Amino acid sequence: MSTTKNFYREIAPLASSDSFLVFDRVKDSFDFPVHYHPEFEINFIMNGKGVKRVVGDNIEEIDNVELVLIGPNLYHGWELNKCTSKKIHEITIQFHNDLFHESLLSRRIMNPIRDMFNRSIHGILFSKKTAEELTPRLVRLSKLDGMDYFLEITSLLYDLANSRNQRLLSTYTVDYDTFDDYDKMKLVYEYVQKHFAEKITLEDVANVASMSIISFNRFIKKRTGKTFVNYINDIRIGYAARWLVEKDMSVSEVAFKSGFNNIANFNRSFKATKNCTPSQYREDFSGLKRIL
Repeated sequence: MSTTKNFYREIAPLASSDSFLVFDRVKDSFDFPVHYHPEFEINFIMNGKGVKRVVGDNIEEIDNVELVLIGPNLYHGWELNKCTSKKIHEITIQFHNDLFHESLLSRRIMNPIRDMFNRSIHGILFSKKTAEELTPRLVRLSKLDGMDYFLEITSLLYDLANSRNQRLLSTYTVDYDTFDDYDKMKLVYEYVQKHFAEKITLEDVANVASMSIISFNRFIKKRTGKTFVNYINDIRIGYAARWLVEKDMSVSEVAFKSGFNNIANFNRSFKATKNCTPSQYREDFSGLKRIL
């Protein structure tokens, strides 16, 4: 069953050489429109009682503390709904769906994690007890670095996989043939990831996919729900968002480094995608970590 056509495909600021991304922030509002992406996502929320969670065909109000694992391309989102807290603490961990290769997951010690990944195509809600027990470790993540960071997240995955009282959320699974593992889309994605900071023409990418311009226009719209220009801009904005948090660069430097040759166009595109200015985005986020 494929129901993603009405929702937007998020371009995560996660490079192919990265292992994990961690977003850690406290806000007085909470609104993540329904979206999907090929990366796995762990989402932890504290002080969020009354927030509405959407995962696939499951819609529920969450408790004060909750922890979920979202599988690749399963649509999901959160809305403030009835929550009145002014200090909603949200920690999001994203990682590539091929980070743990099948040859590793097939090892006996990794079987629990492999089985959890297989179940995550429905979305997994972990028990409140599990979420509360793991809270100190999740909060500490953004303070770690290097191999300690990598090993701690892997350890968290193992503990989550072996935890009791897990609940599947969505009743259906995703049709993976409609997403980025499709051969032509993979070629396009890899080309754009490599050249996003340069001028990319429609003809260039159509040639990569061995398609005519007219056919490619239809193809990219069907696969991403976006025009070619919007698709390229989303990837550039993804990198820009990452650098705004990670790097000590001016907004104009980030704009040009991510492929925009006009600061006004960058600001306009960023606000349309992130619903805030680049400066506001930088102020909102803290605790972003990455592994190269």
